Amino acid sequence: MATGILGQFAPSAATNTTVYTVPSAKIATFNINIVNRNAAVATIRIGISATGTPGDTEWIEYGAKVLADGGILERTGLVAQAAKNVVVYSDVASTSVTVYGYEE
Repeated sequence: MATGILGQFAPSAATNTTVYTVPSAKIATFNINIVNRNAAVATIRIGISATGTPGDTEWIEYGAKVLADGGILERTGLVAQAAKNVVVYSDVASTSVTVYGYEE
């Protein structure tokens, strides 16, 4: 059973990025933390999806504003089944994403 940091990434601007995929035969309970290192406000999307491109019903955040220079967006207590992807999008570069939790 994996515990702790499950995935980390610094996504490119304007690109859907898969930060973590739940392994087969596992369920993950996790949190997502996004920090904006950019000098501009970031517009963020987070999806939990079957593919790397979330459909309309798979977004859990869409257009959330994260303040510049250290602003944080955090979602906690999330659960996903095997093969689901945690996908993040930011309209600016210089964001850092961490998915942490455990698999069982």
